[in-house]
Parts: sequence; structure tokens; C-alpha cells
Amino acid sequence: MDVLVVGGGPAGSALAGACARRGLVTGLLDPSPAQPWTATYGMWSRELPDDLPESVVAARAAGRAIAVTEHRLGWEYAVLDVPALQTHLAGQLAGVRIHSGRAVGSPEAGVVALADGSWLRASVVVDAGGRARPLDPAARYGTPAEQTAYGLVVDEETAAPFTGPGEALFMDWRRDHGEDGWATFLYAVPLGEGRTLLEETSLARRPGLPLSTLRRRLHARLAHHGVRLPDEARSEKVSFRVDHPRHRGAGVLGFGAAAPLIHPATGFSIAASLHLAPRVATAVATHLADGPKRALAEARETVWPVGARAVHRVRRIGLEALLRMPPADLPAFFEQFFTLPEAHRWTYLTARDDIHGTLAAMGCLFRSSKGRLRRQLVIPALLPPLPTNEVAGP
Repeated sequence: MDVLVVGGGPAGSALAGACARRGLVTGLLDPSPAQPWTATYGMWSRELPDDLPESVVAARAAGRAIAVTEHRLGWEYAVLDVPALQTHLAGQLAGVRIHSGRAVGSPEAGVVALADGSWLRASVVVDAGGRARPLDPAARYGTPAEQTAYGLVVDEETAAPFTGPGEALFMDWRRDHGEDGWATFLYAVPLGEGRTLLEETSLARRPGLPLSTLRRRLHARLAHHGVRLPDEARSEKVSFRVDHPRHRGAGVLGFGAAAPLIHPATGFSIAASLHLAPRVATAVATHLADGPKRALAEARETVWPVGARAVHRVRRIGLEALLRMPPADLPAFFEQFFTLPEAHRWTYLTARDDIHGTLAAMGCLFRSSKGRLRRQLVIPALLPPLPTNEVAGP
């Protein structure tokens, strides 16, 4: 094979399909290739790839947020129809060799070892295995910082205290759940067909806030607003790492959440994955004739140009600032962030390789903040990562 992609989620499927369309002999390895995807995926409408069919968009809504006060973000939010997305990407896998199995490592460049003792070989190997990053042993060490969430899918009428028609509530930091301790927010977005997801979310914590805490808080928040839940409400459970270092697997390209392309301040990654997939495939196809090492190097440079590496470092410092910030101060921090000029907010949330724009946004945030918040933004850059948030309790 020319390319073997490990991981059959959205990122891996998009990349495998893009490689096959460029004439590369491509394989896709996943423990359960046909398993339905169940996560909720969204992005700003301006980030939607041009070749993504409109049928894959389940709902569009005007974004707003509540920190201390309410803010209209000025951007439309798009929630994807996940079964339609899976069908669309599966339809682009024509010619891709699908392998069912679990990768357990890459003992040498171009080789993937499977749990059953067999091996697969390819000129270029890609780890798109998400949080597990099966081809990067370093990913298994340390206490991870995680975003966790517990949500319920309800009808639009039930969700009316939080969102109206055509609205998406990106964050609501009010403590309507009635608890002190680690700060959480409500995420409320339309899913299409009259359904809305109401999700109590912990943006980032090391380790993640337990789902039991989030479930309790969500039910308390809904009760505070007089919301009565139907017995058949479907639940959604979320847990993923937001502080992965860049993938260091020898002879392997990290892609998707495994790269990591996850924005540590939002948890978003699918827009970046879908946009980068055809570019990475082009890099491999263009340079494979020069040898696997050159093709891999060019693919890595496509995912991690200098600007993206710098932005990743700056975002990780921002994440550490959030982890060290007293929970009671988080709403005030986001109040300050949401008052920034739109261009700065957009750049910080979406531009993964614009280091000048990112620094300009953070500089504006620093200048507009008062002494206490300024210290909270600067000190994490001078300290090692916080080992754990457990001492603060849930």
C-alpha cells in the first residue's frame, strides 16, 4: 500500500478517501469500520468545506453566548447530520481497502502491528486513531486535561427556555445548577427535525470532571428553569483529551484529533480535519515518488507548518491559564473575551496557523483586562503544566 490510515472516524475517513482519489493505493484500519458515529459535530458555517453537501448540515443557527452578560457572536453555527456525514465520507472510500482490526503500535517505519499478531505495511502510515493515538506510545503518560459533557436530546418546545428557533447557545456560564466548585456551562444547539441538544459541559479540567457531576448539574439546571424531561430523552456522553502534545510517533503522521487538531479552548477539530485532508493527500501523492520519508515529511509540514506549531504552543498556554484560573473567575474571563472585536475572536477560535493574528487577539485581551486577569493570563507561560485540578474538588 501507498498509505495506511489507522482510525475510521471522520478525520481518518476523509483522509483515506482523499488519498484514494489522488490515485494512491490506500488502506483504512479500524476495529469496527461500519460502527455508526454517535458524537455531535458542529462548526461555524464559514468553515464548511465547499465540497460538503448541504444534506450533511442538519441545522444552522445564530450563535450567542452568556458569560456575565449575553453576547451575539455574529456568526452562524452549523450542526452536522452525523449519519449523513458518515454516509457521505463512506461514499468517497471507493477503492480503499478496509481492514478490521486494532492497531497496537508501529514497530518500525511503514509497519503497523495489530492486536491479533498480524502486521500491515504501507509507505506512509497515518495515525487518525483519535484520543487513543495507538501509534504514539508517549500519548499514554500523564494525567490528561479533558473536556467532558453530559447531554440530553429534547424537542424544541422543551428547550425553549434556553434557545429559540434559529438559535444556538454556544456557552451559558450562569450557575443555574446551584453548585459551587468547578465551573461548567450549558451548550444548547439544534439538531434538526425539531430536536435540540442540551449539554452540561466542563470546558477543560485535569482530569475531566466526572459525568455523574455533569448529569446532576444538568438536571438541576433544567429544573431551575421549570423544564420537565420526557422519560425517553436520549443521552449523550462526551469525554476527550484537549492537551495532547503534537504526535511524535516515529515514522507516523498524526491526523485529526490524534494530531492533535483539537482546539483546546473549544474542543472543535472536525473543520480543520476536513479542510486538511485533501491537502495532506496531495502532499503525499506529489512526493511519494521521492521516497516514503520525503512524502511523510511533506505531509507533516502540511499539517504542522511553522505558524500552526506556534499557534498550538500559544493555545496550550491559554489552556493552562484556564486550568489554573479560579472557577469563579471563568465567567468574567469569557465576558472579557466575548467583548473583543469580532476579527480577534474569529482568529483565535478558528485560525490554526495565523500566529500574528492569534498574538494580536491575545494582546488585545491582555490590554483590555485588569490586573488580576492579566496575571492569570501571563503566569502559566512561566510555569510547568498544572499536574491536577483534583485538589479543588468537583
